[in-house]
Amino acid sequence: MRNIASAIAIVIALSAPALAQKAEIEANNAKWIEMFNKGDFSGIASLYSADATALPPGSAMVQGRPAIEVMWKSMAEQVTDPKLTTVDVKPLGSSAAREIGTFVLKTKGSTPQEVTGKYVVVWEKVGDDWKLATDIWNDGK
Repeated sequence: MRNIASAIAIVIALSAPALAQKAEIEANNAKWIEMFNKGDFSGIASLYSADATALPPGSAMVQGRPAIEVMWKSMAEQVTDPKLTTVDVKPLGSSAAREIGTFVLKTKGSTPQEVTGKYVVVWEKVGDDWKLATDIWNDGK
């Protein structure tokens, strides 16, 4: 019986950091959506690490906060109403994590369309904050 209790305690101890990482990452995703909807692209860029890289579909890599801010401002001219769903967060030690998720957004224009897709983010702990370090996404299921 003690062995089972010990095993359960170990599993709980190992899963607690992962749950904390997932909660913090989901909170950052909520901030990202709020900022996007407000047009606060400087705020969005602040959620990325200083040397972050974004890999938008069909485009060149975008590096650094200033370029990422410009990228999201440009994207907002084409799309609206983003929604993010975290599917999985895998800790990569105490200061990094990998998130897999899905997104839904709407195109702007005379005949708006819903676009769905998936993404992968590598998060990095910078001080007390989780920052997007690498961000890649594409459409499709």
